[in-house]
Amino acid sequence: MLAVLAISTACNLTQSAALEKGLIHESELKPPNPLILRASVKKNLEYLSSNELLGRETGTEGIEEAAVFIEIMFEENNIKPYYKTYRDTFGVGNKTAYNLIGYLEGSDPVLKKEFIILGAHYDHIGVGKEINGDSIANGANDNASGTVGVLELAKHFSKIKDNKRSLLFVLFSGEEMGLRGSKQLAEKLNSEGLNLYAMVNFEMIGVPMQDKNYLAYITGFEESNQAEKFNEYSNSKILGFLPRANEYKLFERSDNYPFFQAFNVPAQTISTFDFTNYDYYHHVSDEAEKMDFSHISNLIQSVIPGIYKMANTSEKEIKLNQ
Repeated sequence: MLAVLAISTACNLTQSAALEKGLIHESELKPPNPLILRASVKKNLEYLSSNELLGRETGTEGIEEAAVFIEIMFEENNIKPYYKTYRDTFGVGNKTAYNLIGYLEGSDPVLKKEFIILGAHYDHIGVGKEINGDSIANGANDNASGTVGVLELAKHFSKIKDNKRSLLFVLFSGEEMGLRGSKQLAEKLNSEGLNLYAMVNFEMIGVPMQDKNYLAYITGFEESNQAEKFNEYSNSKILGFLPRANEYKLFERSDNYPFFQAFNVPAQTISTFDFTNYDYYHHVSDEAEKMDFSHISNLIQSVIPGIYKMANTSEKEIKLNQ
C-alpha cells in the first residue's frame, strides 16, 4: 500500500512539475471520458453512414446533409470557419462540391502562424449495384470513421486554451473521384501562403488490426520522422509500418498526398485497414454495425497526446527525411 502511495505521489509531483514548466497542459491530463467518447462516436458514425444519406456521393443531397451535420458540430464546439463560411467550394464536372474547414487559432503570437491540418474525406461512392436487396454503399469505415475521428479531435482541442499552433479541421469531398477536394484545397492554401507545418489524415479507422505491436499504421512511413516523433510524444507505440501500404502505394492514394506535393512537408495518413481485417471496401455492406466503436474511441484518445505536442513544441521537430 505504501509502495503504491509512493508511486502515485511521485507521478503527481512529476505531472505538477511538468505543468509548471509548461510542458503539458491540465487538459491533456484529462482525456475524454471513454464511455462518453464511445457513445458520441457511435451516434455520429451511425448517422453519417445511414441510408438517409444515400452513400454521401459528391454533389448529391446525401452529402449535403452530411455537410450540414459537420457544420453544426463545428458551431456547437466553437470551431470557427477558416473562410467566411465553413465551405470551400469547388466543381467536379457539373457538380458543386464542398470541403469543410474548421479553424482553431493558436495562442502563441508567433507559432499561431504555423498550421497543422487534421483531415479526412467525408464523401463516399453513393448508390451502386444492388446486392441482396441493398444498393446503398454507406461508407461506414470508408470514411465515416475518419470523419468522426476528426470531429472528436476538434471537440477535444476546442477545450484546450493554449494550443500554440493553429489547427485546421478539414473534411474533404471528391476523394472518391480522384482526391479532387484535397488537390483543390492544397493548391489554394499554398497560393495563399499558408505556413503548413504538417498534415495528418485519417482514413478507414473503423476496425482494429490483428497481431500488431502498434495501433495504426502511417502511410509514407519512410518519408518523415512523423511516426517516430508521434510515438515519442505519446510515450507509446501508436503508429507503425505496414509493408502493404507501400505495396499498394497508399501514400499517394489519400488526401494527404496533395499537401505533400504542394507544400513539401510531412503529410501522411493514419489508418487501420490493412486488407486482411475488413472485407467490405467499396461494398454495400460497409455499415455501422460492423464498426468497432471501442477501437475507434481508443485510437482517438491515443492520438491526442501526439497532436497536442505537435501543436506546442517550440521548434518544428517533425521533418521530412533526407
